[in-house]
Amino acid sequence: MTGWAERSTPTVAGLVLAAGAGRRFGRPKALAALDGDLLVERAVAALAAGGCSPIAVVLGAARDEVRRRARFPVPVLPVDNEDWATGVGSSLRAGLDALLRRGAHAALVVPVDLPGLTPAAVDRVRRTATAEPGTPGPIRPGAALAVATYQGRRGHPVLIGRAHWAGVARSAAGDTGARPYLARREVTLVECGDVADPVDVDLPEDLESWRNSAGGAPGTP
Repeated sequence: MTGWAERSTPTVAGLVLAAGAGRRFGRPKALAALDGDLLVERAVAALAAGGCSPIAVVLGAARDEVRRRARFPVPVLPVDNEDWATGVGSSLRAGLDALLRRGAHAALVVPVDLPGLTPAAVDRVRRTATAEPGTPGPIRPGAALAVATYQGRRGHPVLIGRAHWAGVARSAAGDTGARPYLARREVTLVECGDVADPVDVDLPEDLESWRNSAGGAPGTP
């Protein structure tokens, strides 16, 4: 761990939270399709194109079907969350625990239900683990904390440096993820409203509405 600060190209892993049953949606959102691609496939594609590696995907409800149907553009690390029914907190804990053994400096976390997530937004937030804003030099990537914002409102992706993983895991419970932990700390806010759409989909009509719109922000896949 002591050598991380000196490395000029920190490794930022991607983490897709895709374990939920989608009760309001009517089926697991990971299996919902948009323009021929599953939402879980789109999330992985955006993280990969935005520079994240490795990429972990936390599965729970319908995990066997997700494994069978999903065709990812890059190899992923599947993480089975046996406690998925307790909420997103358990998925975040499971994902971070799996990445501990992968040597990543930070994790870029996204839920699976963001059709407007783009590689540009991923890359912009990911780079906060590489250099101080406005400067070329490296920082301590393991200490990084950053959140994408959209016209000032916080959204995703969320970047969590490895030094914070244990604390985030302790605070994540039920349907609460990293928010309480981040609220007590200094976080870099990264405006992404010009390159991505922050909308999440809770109902099938939300996805249909997004599909029929202009396609979100510039760069939307």
